[in-house]
Amino acid sequence: MIQTAKFDVVEATSFVSPKWVPQLGDAKDVMEAIRNIEGTRFPVLTPNLKGFEAAVAAGAKEVAVFAAASESFSKSNINCTIEDSLKRYYEVALAAQKLSIPVRMVPPSKVAYVAKELDAMGCSEISLGDTIGVGTPGTVVPMLEAVMEIVPVNKLAVHFHDTYGQALSNILVSLQMGISTVDSSVAGLGGCPYAKGASGNVATEDVVYMLNGLGIKTNVGLKQLMQAGDFICQHLGRRSGSKTAVALSRSTAHSSKL
Repeated sequence: MIQTAKFDVVEATSFVSPKWVPQLGDAKDVMEAIRNIEGTRFPVLTPNLKGFEAAVAAGAKEVAVFAAASESFSKSNINCTIEDSLKRYYEVALAAQKLSIPVRMVPPSKVAYVAKELDAMGCSEISLGDTIGVGTPGTVVPMLEAVMEIVPVNKLAVHFHDTYGQALSNILVSLQMGISTVDSSVAGLGGCPYAKGASGNVATEDVVYMLNGLGIKTNVGLKQLMQAGDFICQHLGRRSGSKTAVALSRSTAHSSKL
């Protein structure tokens, strides 16, 4: 359903250990289900060489790795130090290059050193993430300035969780600084099992609504996007985390009663 909204890129799944994240134990099934979909790239997360090999075997054509710039978060999230994680990702990057598979690196913090090391590995894109959602424009701007001194802006993306309601503000200042790639999640789904209290990624519906208001053309169908959000929320038995979807749904329901 998301693909019908005309997205160019949709992160499909993660090849992590189902022992630690059982919700992602169906990664192979997901890849099989999207195998014949054309016109959309489907990168997948791979934490190590084993995950990368499983992803390739399942048909992945693009992968992403996730490195932290915080020692404590790195140990909680992937059970290793920053230095060890970079060694793992070097193995993944090397294997990916041999197969001509693009690698997207995702450091969820604000240290330019990590971005520099990942760029040196030859990754095609670096997504700067705030997984716990504590960032504000006041912290995002200096972080981007530091990273942009080392990594070209056209290789950068941003990834903001909306725990404190700052995601759209952070995205706006990122756009103003030249960033053109933004991660988001339908209906604001997601979170992180190792970042307690963190909400999901910023809702895609809210990002698209803001971009439309700024006159930025996305080619994304908001109606189809909302339908996808309604579908998954009903399936999960939860309310949408998108303020845009909730507001427009109420408006539509009200209009239908007139």
